[in-house]
Amino acid sequence: MPPDSDPLISVLIPTHNPHPRRLARTLAALQAQTMPAGSWEAILVDNASNPQVDTRSLGAPSPQGLRIFREPTLGLTNARRRGFSEARGRYCILVDDDNVLAPDYISRAADILEAHPNIGAIGGKSIPEFEQPPDEWKREFFNLLALRDLGDAPRISRGIRPPGARRNEYPVDCAPIGAGMALRREAVETWLRAIPDSRVGDRRGKELTSGGDNDLVFSILRAGWKVAYFPELSLTHLIPGERLDRDYLARLNRGIQSSWMQVLTKHDANPWPSIPAWTVPVRKAKAWFSFEAWRGPAAYVRWQGACGHFEGRSAAPRT
Repeated sequence: MPPDSDPLISVLIPTHNPHPRRLARTLAALQAQTMPAGSWEAILVDNASNPQVDTRSLGAPSPQGLRIFREPTLGLTNARRRGFSEARGRYCILVDDDNVLAPDYISRAADILEAHPNIGAIGGKSIPEFEQPPDEWKREFFNLLALRDLGDAPRISRGIRPPGARRNEYPVDCAPIGAGMALRREAVETWLRAIPDSRVGDRRGKELTSGGDNDLVFSILRAGWKVAYFPELSLTHLIPGERLDRDYLARLNRGIQSSWMQVLTKHDANPWPSIPAWTVPVRKAKAWFSFEAWRGPAAYVRWQGACGHFEGRSAAPRT
């Protein structure tokens, strides 16, 4: 590829106050990709970090030609939008600052998207590397941590509204998660042109809402594209010990369930009706007993998810 031509793929790495060791492993894995360096680019978006990110201090190799941009408005959606605005590739890959891509990840993603012109976004396996071995009860909540292995067969969505369905449906059996999501730039344009919906929560500093991935996938589906899971795409997700604490998992479950309700409502896919805000405390109290939240950490995390569910339904527009 001539040096003055645009790359085929742009890898976007949003980060806010990253852990140096984990970010170093993320960048080192990109530097070790098998796809020729001139065919892709890496863009790190420093999202209001304090101090600002300095990759030279990490003591690890970075991908050739890494470009760094600072996005002062806090929030994962803002950082991703900035990354897309700077990207030159036909395809983009979203990489979190604790993701270690397999060496062939970028080349495989490019091959898949080239071979399937009707697919707008793809993802694959997200395999954990735990800093500390997790207790058995915590396995129930691995999906909250963006960990996923859907098996060894590809899965492709069949449409956003199945025949006879009353509302849109999210393809949970194949929709890509944010970690490692590879997208066709053309498929993201509708999402980029839209004004961000403030009702849909996404990661913002220490807030643990995370509707941005689902909102992006829904937007791609509604624009007429398919999404898919391909097992040959694989990354390692670095999980520090504090993300397995009961209180962290409880906050995470609550934030995810709240933003999930908001995303479903936005995209005409919510089977649960909105509820008045004054009913939320009563519903939470009843859920405390129905989930028997006092019985142990798993029950408590489940109850917190129910609290987020009620909060999300109360925040949704009444219909």
